Amino acid sequence: MISTSARLLHLLSLLSARPSWTCGDLAERMAVNERTVRRDVARLRELGYGVDSGPGPWGGYSLSGGARIPPLVLDDEEALAVAVGLREAALSGVLGSKQAALSALLKLRQALPSRVADRLGEMDSAFVHTTRPDQPQIAPGALLELVTACRLGERVRLSYRDRKGRVTDRDADPYRLVRTDRRWYFVARDVARDEWRTFRADRIERMRPTGHAVALVDPPDPALLVSGALASGVYPLYATILLPLPMEQAVRLVPPTVGIHRSEGSEGSEATVVEIGGPDADGLARYLLGLATPLRVLAPDEVREALARRARELFDGNADGRPA
Repeated sequence: MISTSARLLHLLSLLSARPSWTCGDLAERMAVNERTVRRDVARLRELGYGVDSGPGPWGGYSLSGGARIPPLVLDDEEALAVAVGLREAALSGVLGSKQAALSALLKLRQALPSRVADRLGEMDSAFVHTTRPDQPQIAPGALLELVTACRLGERVRLSYRDRKGRVTDRDADPYRLVRTDRRWYFVARDVARDEWRTFRADRIERMRPTGHAVALVDPPDPALLVSGALASGVYPLYATILLPLPMEQAVRLVPPTVGIHRSEGSEGSEATVVEIGGPDADGLARYLLGLATPLRVLAPDEVREALARRARELFDGNADGRPA
């Protein structure tokens, strides 16, 4: 006869596999009677698992969030995936302070079977991470508050610090949290301006719920909104270039976070116009040369001249084939 512990693990696995089960279906899959199923469900609830049940003979059992964190059951592959994810979170600083991720990883590694811990050790020896630039990060607790605000759909009041260090209070209707390569961005509707905005999460100094529920009408694509905001940031100089490539290829070459794209030309001779910001003409010229693809600078003249000058220097330095 299967032990009670093993049976509970089997029941938990079944409940996690799909949204709802009838008592009869669970009894059949576990090869027990329905009374045993009901008793085991009660035991899971005592352990802290939230198991909801529907009324009537056709009512089902479903797994939901409990009042406290219950024991977590993972197979080998799941445990390895969680460990690798925690390791990456600690190294990248994606959650702000790395302390929480490191602490969770240490606890998990101590509980891992040796066969899984050995595999993780092999991966550790093969991984090499380059250093990352020191970027402002958001604390895990603040990140959780933003996620909760998006889930609840309740208007919030933000104390927000802009790029010049000025702090203002703004009412915002939360929508989504977007992660770019280095930062988190909070996408919300600015109530006073009646427009969708992106807020750098690390600049949100405080957030307070207002108790006012909101229904969002026609929300934007949050990833595209963040990409567009990053590409249209305030730069001292902008260049407009023409790439003899269809839009899909141009976006792969110049990401949406770097440039603003629009299609040009007709079918068969597709091209894409891209606007790119930079620190100065020489910096933009260096970036354009790094694209390593044919292009034409439409404006301004100073970027076109800087690009031509750098191209000539490159040619002259390699014309005779001798090292400089």
